[in-house]
Amino acid sequence: MNSDKKQYPHLHPTVENLSQAIFTVNRHAKTAPNPKFLYKLKHDTLHKLIKEGKAKKVGLHYSGNPKNSQQQSDVLVKCGNYSFHLPPCKEDFSVLPHLGKLDSHVRNPKASLSLHAAKKLLMSYTGLKELNSTPNERKHRYEKPVFKKLGESYF
Repeated sequence: MNSDKKQYPHLHPTVENLSQAIFTVNRHAKTAPNPKFLYKLKHDTLHKLIKEGKAKKVGLHYSGNPKNSQQQSDVLVKCGNYSFHLPPCKEDFSVLPHLGKLDSHVRNPKASLSLHAAKKLLMSYTGLKELNSTPNERKHRYEKPVFKKLGESYF
């Protein structure tokens, strides 16, 4: 068997492949230095899957880490064998049932997809493009601080 096929399973946009890719992107976004694009990719993919009827909003959960120590809810979305959370919109509160506290024993299955393959699949599915594809590029160069003697002007 070809090693490429083992590393990158059929990258066709099936529900199972897309849900594995979302899981991989979401897991990496939690520790990424700049997670904005990864979360946008997850968000847009899930919304497209919901629109196509391939994913379903199940209900609302209390958020595990609410902002400003206030109670906050997230929408639980079921996609294939995976579950994800999205920020709710106004109508979600009137339409979806509230499921209470998140059950910490429920886990998503492991996904053996690389971040590169997952991003590639989700980007082709949603049409999103990553603007800065060079994450190693530094924005600000470090400059040593300049210390003046007591009484000397900095200007």
